[in-house]
Formats: sequence, C-alpha cells, structure tokens
Amino acid sequence: MLNFEFYTPTKVYFGKDTHRKVGEIIKKYGFKKILLHYGGGSIKRIGLYDQVVQDLKDNGIDFVELGGVQPNPKVSLVRIGAELCKKENVEMVLAVGGGSVIDSAKVIAISALTDIDPWEFSAGNAKPDKALPVGTILTLAASGSEMSSSAVITNEDKLLKRGFNSEFNRPLFSIMNPELTYTVDKFQTGCGIVDIMMHTMERYFTSTKDVDLTDRIAEGLLKAVIRAGEIAIKNPRDYEARATLMWAGSLSHNDLTGAGRESFLRCHQLEHELSGMYDFVAHGAGLSIIFPAWAKYVYKHNVEKFCQFAVRVWNIDMNFENPEETALKGILATEDYFRSIGMPVRLSELNISDEKFEEMAEKCTHYGKRVISGYVPLGKKEIIEVFELCR
Repeated sequence: MLNFEFYTPTKVYFGKDTHRKVGEIIKKYGFKKILLHYGGGSIKRIGLYDQVVQDLKDNGIDFVELGGVQPNPKVSLVRIGAELCKKENVEMVLAVGGGSVIDSAKVIAISALTDIDPWEFSAGNAKPDKALPVGTILTLAASGSEMSSSAVITNEDKLLKRGFNSEFNRPLFSIMNPELTYTVDKFQTGCGIVDIMMHTMERYFTSTKDVDLTDRIAEGLLKAVIRAGEIAIKNPRDYEARATLMWAGSLSHNDLTGAGRESFLRCHQLEHELSGMYDFVAHGAGLSIIFPAWAKYVYKHNVEKFCQFAVRVWNIDMNFENPEETALKGILATEDYFRSIGMPVRLSELNISDEKFEEMAEKCTHYGKRVISGYVPLGKKEIIEVFELCR
C-alpha cells in the first residue's frame, strides 16, 4: 500500500426532504447573496426550482441565477457565470443538478475570484489558489462531483474536453435526496450507473500491490451498484436502489476506492476526446464503449487482476488451467451488463466512424507530449488501436 492523503471536507446532508433545508443551511454559514446555477429546465418541471427559490426567500438569502448548463458543460457559460458573480458580489455558488451543473459551478467559483480565463485551469496552464464556496443539491447519481476535487469543462471552439483537480473544487456541502432522481429517465440512469462503476474500476485496475482492503471496498461498491442499477432501471421509484446509487456515486469519486494505490482515469481520458469531438455523446455512454475495448486491449498484461475482478465482482468460476479465459469472461460480463441497462457498447451504435480517430488520439496525447501510463502505455498508435476495438 502506498502512502496517501484522504481529504473529504464536504458536509453531506443525505436523505428524504433534505433539499428543503437549503436556505437554512446557507443562512447558518452566513452567506447573504448567492448564484443559483442549474441546467436545462428539468428542475423547474419537477417543482424543485420553486421549492429552492421559496426556501431561499424564506431564509432571507438574496440570489441571482444562471441556467442553461448542458451535458458536457461549456466554458462559454462558465465565463458568463464568473462575470455575473463579480458584478453581483456573489458570496457562494449553489449548483442544483447533476455533475455537469456542479462542474460548471466549480469553475465559475474559481474564476469569479481571478481575471484568468476559466479555460486556462482546465488546460493546465494555471492553478487556482482560491474560490467561492460551492454548495450542491444533487439530482443525478453519476459523476461524484458533489464530493470530488475534479471538474471537467468543454471548450466548444476547440472541440476539447478537459478536467483538472484542485482542493478548491471540493464543495462546502452537498444535499443528496435520492427522491430527486425518481424522474431521471432510463438512459440517464444507465449513464450514471456506468460512470459510478468506471470511477471505481479505473482506480481498481492498477499495478499497485497489497491493497486488498481498498480492493474489497471497491468490489463491494461495484456489486451493490450492479444490483441497485438493475432495480432502478426496472423501478425508477425504488428509494433504496436510488439511495444506493447516489451514495455510491459519491464514494466512487471522493478517492476512497483509490486510497493507497496509484490511480489514473485512463478510459476517462479517451472518453473525453470522444465526447469532446462528438458533443451528442453522453459521458456514461462513451465510457460504456471505451472500457470493454480498453480492457480487451490490456488484460493479458495483468491477468491476475482481471481474474480477481471476474471472480469477486461477477462470481465467475476461476479457470486455473486457463486464467486468461476467466479474465476475458469478466470483461464480457461487464459489457453484457452495460448492454442490459441500455448502454451502447460499440461506436457503430452511435453512428460514429473511424474518421476522427487520429485527430482524437493526437489530442489525447496532447499532440505527442504525453503517453498515458498503465498496463500498456498508450501513445497515439495504441489509442487508435483501442478506438478501433470500439467499432
């Protein structure tokens, strides 16, 4: 087990009706004026917007608002939000939505206190040294952004999607009411399930030895998500299934399942190029295509770990005479599960050809300046070969 620091400062309010406390919570912190940030209108359709606004007013919290966050949140809206915060002397940002809204809010909160363009942080050209506090009301179990140090933003002009980590990205508090996810449709629920699993699996498939405790935590989380996902797909209003997914989403990306080991989200790097190039690709849908291809490309370089995954997570019998068969069955079981919850597992299902493979690979390697580490180091050639397996 490697040395590590585990830091989770976000206060979580979890359970039924917790969102109705948002005004009281903000008032206790002493904030008097906030930015209310949200997406494309779903929070208005389900009545959440009216509830939040009323609670803010009841507690004397002044606010300005900015809606319009899209999946794969755009840096152009972040710029508007940062300027709005500066103009209105906002003291904190309240994100009401899923990971896209929260990520947008995080970068707004950082950019509101500097003259540096927001994209410079995502591009790795600048590091934040302060930020406005961010609070969240989560409406989609998926990204784990409600407790994580990461934020991912898309530059629509450059067709680039980039993320960065900073402790200034950690929300001050997150309100998590599983009931708010009842209206999430089957596709977005499936995308969320994949994202939760992938945040765990990307940390799980590393070469660090002697991390059995962290492995067992990850495996337990995965098994719980697999079962809860099946239930939520069939019965969207099953509270316990939705609760399991929501809490698993937070634990999958607050670094718990990566403690004590080297971790790097390799499939996420490839997927960011995919949904950066094709904005219609949902993040979870991109990951459900990328992971099986990547796993088939690399599994022979750590058969033992892929066998462990197959046996412990998917209950596949170990073939001691042919361990590679066991490892491959675990990958295929994951692919079958993704398919069973309505997720694509091939680019052809999204009508995406190989036309942009080379360009995406060039962008992913930062035009030849990096190789993605892992069981098989991924340069431009290798990334193209993984994309080919996605077809």
